[in-house]
Amino acid sequence: MEMSSFKRAQISTLLSRLREDPKWLIVVAGPRQVGKTTLVRQALAQIDLPHKYLPVDRPQSTTLETPWSSLVGTWEDQDYPWDSSTTLPSDDPEEAVPISDVRDTAWLIRQWERARREAKQSERRFVLVFDEIQKIPNWSETVKGLWDADRHEDLPLHVVVLGSAPLLMQRGLSESMLGRFETIRLPHWSFTEMSEAFGFDLDRYIYFGGYPGAASLVQEQQRWREYILGSIIEPNIERDILAMERVDRPALLKRLFEFGAEMSGQILAYDKMLGQIQDAGNTTTLSRYLDLLSKAGLLTGLGKYAGGVYRRRASSPKLNVLNTALMSVHSGYTFEEARADRSFWGRLVESAVGAHLFNTGTPEVRLHYWRERSLEVDFVLEYGRKLVAVEVKSGPRRENTSGMEEFKTRFSPKSSLLVGEGGTPISEFLSAPAMDWFKQS
Repeated sequence: MEMSSFKRAQISTLLSRLREDPKWLIVVAGPRQVGKTTLVRQALAQIDLPHKYLPVDRPQSTTLETPWSSLVGTWEDQDYPWDSSTTLPSDDPEEAVPISDVRDTAWLIRQWERARREAKQSERRFVLVFDEIQKIPNWSETVKGLWDADRHEDLPLHVVVLGSAPLLMQRGLSESMLGRFETIRLPHWSFTEMSEAFGFDLDRYIYFGGYPGAASLVQEQQRWREYILGSIIEPNIERDILAMERVDRPALLKRLFEFGAEMSGQILAYDKMLGQIQDAGNTTTLSRYLDLLSKAGLLTGLGKYAGGVYRRRASSPKLNVLNTALMSVHSGYTFEEARADRSFWGRLVESAVGAHLFNTGTPEVRLHYWRERSLEVDFVLEYGRKLVAVEVKSGPRRENTSGMEEFKTRFSPKSSLLVGEGGTPISEFLSAPAMDWFKQS
């Protein structure tokens, strides 16, 4: 099955929002290469509303000869490049204006004004989509003013914005758009989705992860590695983080990601990480860079659960990739070699469980680990005052369960789960979102 034909569950949410009168700006946010554009295009085709799809970062080089109004409803399927000499026609030739290939706030306003005219002339709602809107400097302030004016007039114009880096979307939205937007989160693909769309079995999902664009390359592992490195990791760091966030030590951030991907599943103090990375940076910088990597959907550092927020923040983080492809590609192992190394495979399975819990969690569900001396629990889910403890067992070896017993004695979790041998099958666990475990009796 092609990614373009598989429909993720979030499309139902987007369709329901588009069927309503506009109330909030619709934000579709998630990591790079998880299918945000595909999902929005699928929804536009299914909803059958007049619309305009604008890819902010698409190169423009030729002349548009077709009147803008006649293209409504077709832009999601075609490329219409413009250059700085292009004149965009309208139904009234006197309204034709030169279009620059610079995507700035002036360009954004022009597109919004045209969509407003279409919305007023249409008997139905009109949908305006900006893909990769965070590439426009100061976009949120401009959108705020335009959106507020539309709401004052009760204009039937839906505006959907997409962004490949959640950290950039969050910054723009949190600065000026509070109370004006509704977010549809699009996380990394789950085991269930990769299985249904591409026929992945459990082992292939654990090793190759949940990037749909790379699914067709798993039989050619060198090509798969080149795709992950060149089409996902490099642009994620270079274009989404370094180009648009202040990072004083880019080499340190890159080394932190590579080190963290290799060490996924390990608990390491920040000063020990600095020693391993062989950098003279400080732990505050390292903590901030790990936060940037987490918001970009690459690598997170889980805090220790201790019943007190200050102790959690001061704890050594547990590193966890947010898509196991990022761990596999840095391992140097082929799929077959990874399965043969039981120690590495165990960490890969544990990382898959951690990534699944992180990616399927809601903002109200927090994810931690717990450790006290030699006692440890792999993952702790926290929802309000409720806790769920999760221990991962990836092989037939009998593993120490004293950590779980001690945690239960101290914190009385709602439930405790053994995932793997002797407990909930890994495939079953990876098929249920994190919140489901709080619903168990």
